[in-house]
Amino acid sequence: MVIGGEVDAVWDFKPENKDDPINWVELKTAAEIESDRDIIKYERKLLKFWIQSFLLGVPKIIVGFRSKRGILQRLEELETKNIPGSVKRNGRGTWDGNLCINFTAEFLEWLKVTVVGDGVWRLRRRDRSPVIEVFKIEESGYSNILSEEFIQWRSQPV
Repeated sequence: MVIGGEVDAVWDFKPENKDDPINWVELKTAAEIESDRDIIKYERKLLKFWIQSFLLGVPKIIVGFRSKRGILQRLEELETKNIPGSVKRNGRGTWDGNLCINFTAEFLEWLKVTVVGDGVWRLRRRDRSPVIEVFKIEESGYSNILSEEFIQWRSQPV
């Protein structure tokens, strides 16, 4: 399985030692919170911010809060690892980080059993459907998902 994503910036510098972690940072925006409804909307956004950053190993998120006219009002620095606990302690309980991780682990286990053999597979969930479809779209290859340069690099002996 391949997971990829773009990250917005490096917090301080890229370490010279390639084994050292990079202090990536994700930049996000949100509307200024003015009501209970805004809190719930922000918590749902936090779920997306958290899971993207968690899966990509991004330790820090900077959120810029904007006015209704789109003017930056303030910045908030969040540690990715602390977001689920903060939502649980201070929020409205719209999501639970442990539940998200457990569901993902179960889903990936199911996917490992379902996707057998080589080829290119597609996952699809239609709007308003509880069903996730999994089907093979190519018998072999990478369907232009991976560049030729990457494939050659991964094929080299270690």
